[in-house]
Amino acid sequence: MAGPSKLSKKCRYGLRAIFELSLRHTTDPVKIQDIASAQAIPQRFLEIILAELKQGGFVESRRGSNGGYMLARSADNLTVGEVISFFQGDSRKGEQTGSRNWKLRGDYVFSKLWKEVSAAISGVYSTTTFAEMVQEELAQSRFYVANYAI
Repeated sequence: MAGPSKLSKKCRYGLRAIFELSLRHTTDPVKIQDIASAQAIPQRFLEIILAELKQGGFVESRRGSNGGYMLARSADNLTVGEVISFFQGDSRKGEQTGSRNWKLRGDYVFSKLWKEVSAAISGVYSTTTFAEMVQEELAQSRFYVANYAI
C-alpha cells in the first residue's frame, strides 16, 4: 500500500470526506458544501468522490432540501486502509517479487527495506479506524487554545 506522498489527490480528499462525516458523528445527512468547506475540497470534485464512495458502500445519500451524505456504516468499522484500497487499488500488484536483477551492491537490502516499510505503512492503514482518528482529533483540540492576543 502506498505511503502518504503516493496517495492520489482523489484518495486524500476521499479520506478527508469520510473523516469529516465521522467527525460529525450524526445520522443526519451532511450537505456537500459543508463537507467541502470544512475540508477545503473543491465542491465539484467532492461530488464525484462522494458518488464513488457511495458506489463503494462507504457512504449513503439522501436527496432533497434536507439531503446530503452520511456514513453507510459505523466509523468504528471503517478503516483508512479500506478507503485507500478502494481508490488506489492494490499498489503491490506492480511490484516485482523475488527479482534477482540487482545491479548495485545494496540493491537487495534496499529492496527488502522498502518492502518492509510498505508493509508497516499498510499495517497502520489497515488497523486505523476513522473513529480512532476522530477521538484523537477531539482529544488534541481540547489541549489547543487559540491565542488571539495582538
